[in-house]
Amino acid sequence: MNPRRAEVQRKTGETEVTASLDIDGRGQATVETGIGFLDHMLTSLAKHARFDLTLRCKGDLHIDDHHTAEDCALAFGTALDQCLGDRKGINRFGSAHAPLDEALARAVVDLSGRPFAEVHVEIKRPSIGGLSGENVAHVIASLATAARATVHVDVLRGDNDHHRAEAAFKALAVALREAVARSGPADEVPSTKGSL
Repeated sequence: MNPRRAEVQRKTGETEVTASLDIDGRGQATVETGIGFLDHMLTSLAKHARFDLTLRCKGDLHIDDHHTAEDCALAFGTALDQCLGDRKGINRFGSAHAPLDEALARAVVDLSGRPFAEVHVEIKRPSIGGLSGENVAHVIASLATAARATVHVDVLRGDNDHHRAEAAFKALAVALREAVARSGPADEVPSTKGSL
């Protein structure tokens, strides 16, 4: 079995991101973005997907959190895409529900090679731990775009915004863990088209 690892560097006038990802890991993560809640969400995603992730970012946080949040998600997604390679032998599809106290989230993933995201988390607070409420969904959508994945995430219920966001990332993690799992012949792409 070939190792499914990738290293990505993304440098712009707004951010400098390095990411190292092993999707056959143990869920160990070191995440340093300068945004506490983003660190928490990406660490949680790695933990429950059982990905080993090291991600560091120096961003223009003196402006706001948008560029850092987006570029970290794009680097993570790019690394995931590279880990998957030609996507032979994987499950391709994954789905999961994850609760966090009163909050309940659902995630459905298709590692189709077609980037699309439909994300409904409905955060009410302007920000959580330095991450803008609007960027919770944007991080998931950016990750999906760079990973060339179709991702649907819905928070079905919940009153606490921290719980709603964390349940969404945990559900996504478990769905990704299922989707990236090796289940078919190593030389077979899970598609009637013959490629993803």
